[in-house]
Amino acid sequence: MTAKIFTIEEANALVPELTTRVGELIERADAIESRLEALRARAGKGSVSASPDGEVLLEPSPSDEPTLRDEKLGILEAIDAFETGWHEVEALGAVVKDTRSGLLDFYGHVAGKLVWLCWRHGEESVAHYHDLDTGFSSRKPIDTALRRSLLN
Repeated sequence: MTAKIFTIEEANALVPELTTRVGELIERADAIESRLEALRARAGKGSVSASPDGEVLLEPSPSDEPTLRDEKLGILEAIDAFETGWHEVEALGAVVKDTRSGLLDFYGHVAGKLVWLCWRHGEESVAHYHDLDTGFSSRKPIDTALRRSLLN
């Protein structure tokens, strides 16, 4: 599958949908983490099995009480929905860089060079870019003059 090369307009046209989708996914991650913390607390009391390094085992076991089994299954389903949601974001053409902050990149061209057009959840538009071999900390603004050249 060949990656799509976005214009700034095409990437920005996705921002409203991405804002909603990515916001929901960030909320899902927080909810999953809260549920895992509750399980970890139960594991600390010995009522939930854990690995030797203390990580909660999410696979239900025959010895789990029904409410624990349901909670584990619910967390596994939530994780699956979370992962599916990010795959759906990628299907739109975005490259997911950080699920915690909702950082996405899109392939694009700036001054004839292939770059990442960069967007993070909470930003109103795709307004930055960076080289393919650099990251978020190296992003540069797409200023008015550059934006005009991208339209041509």
